[in-house]
Amino acid sequence: MLNPFKKTQPAPAPVAAAQVEPLVAVPAGLVSLAKTAGVSLTKAGVPAGLRAAVYLVVDRSLSMADYFDNGSVQHLADQALGLSVNLDDDGTVPLVFFDNRPYPVVDVSLDRYEGVVAAQHQLHGGKRSMGGTYYTAAMNTVIEHYRNSGATDPALVVFQTDGAPQDRDAARLQLAQASTMPIFWAFVGFGPDKVAFLKELDKLRGRLVDNASYFHAGADPRGLPDRQLYDGITGEFGRWLPAARAKGLLP
Repeated sequence: MLNPFKKTQPAPAPVAAAQVEPLVAVPAGLVSLAKTAGVSLTKAGVPAGLRAAVYLVVDRSLSMADYFDNGSVQHLADQALGLSVNLDDDGTVPLVFFDNRPYPVVDVSLDRYEGVVAAQHQLHGGKRSMGGTYYTAAMNTVIEHYRNSGATDPALVVFQTDGAPQDRDAARLQLAQASTMPIFWAFVGFGPDKVAFLKELDKLRGRLVDNASYFHAGADPRGLPDRQLYDGITGEFGRWLPAARAKGLLP
């Protein structure tokens, strides 16, 4: 995925070898995240050398305003990038914001990640434009982007939200239909209360294969140890890979 907005940055710091070797040079600010993500991938049984596209989907409904303001959303984008450098050799995470509708995909990359969340949030109108919570349009955006990319490797989608959607039936159907694709959905809940609907999606019946997980990051996601988030995202992804391969979704 090419990035037309590349800027000159200081020389990247070398990364000490993790169990899953980062595929690209990592900026100093992401070294710790990349190493921690690599350890979690190995613990989850993800084969060394596996290639996967990492996506990030972020809820920008009005209840998310504080998480944009306190840097939690930017930190999640950094964490997704740290995961991506272990799986994707272009070191780029396509980011999709959603509320009532999805917003245009923007690439978060190793040379364009600091402050990108705040910049895009303001570009879309900031707090005054934050709306409701509709999962399906954002899921469709990811699926369309993945198909158009021509990728043959699987996709790992980190899908963040702080509440149940207003399109529950459509979201259930979309997840079930997407179970026939090489895409895994790692749902991450922000907020003091566990999102019961995300737990429901995690256990949804009628899918070809279990293509989703749920991890509750809590009321202070920024304060959560990175290891816990990565373990929560990668654990079921590691189990999905052989199940998807057995169903013919992966080579």
